[in-house]
Amino acid sequence: MLKGYKDLIVWQKFMTLVKLVYKITDKLPRHEQYVLVSQILRCAISIPSNIAEGWSRNRKFEFIRFFEIAYASSAELETQLLICKDIYPINNYSDAFDLITEVQKMLSKMIQNQK
Repeated sequence: MLKGYKDLIVWQKFMTLVKLVYKITDKLPRHEQYVLVSQILRCAISIPSNIAEGWSRNRKFEFIRFFEIAYASSAELETQLLICKDIYPINNYSDAFDLITEVQKMLSKMIQNQK
């Protein structure tokens, strides 16, 4: 039985993704700090935050809404990392992309099961 959002595997995996994203952005040039890095980190952090908020709302409609927002943000993060990969191919992005794909599938299933 789940006691809270921290017990959700999808939330745990997104927290792992946030750590991966920090490692990736840490290797980006300093001049990207206030543009690409800032945008990517805000996006990555918002995903598990939205899952936590949706879970905490205790209403099915709110749960679905915030999980859909988290899903959309994961697509946004994927796009930003694709841009990064094209401009700065020095980083290894494969783990992040694999994790994004995995959690998007999980979120999609969770959303569909609630509808």
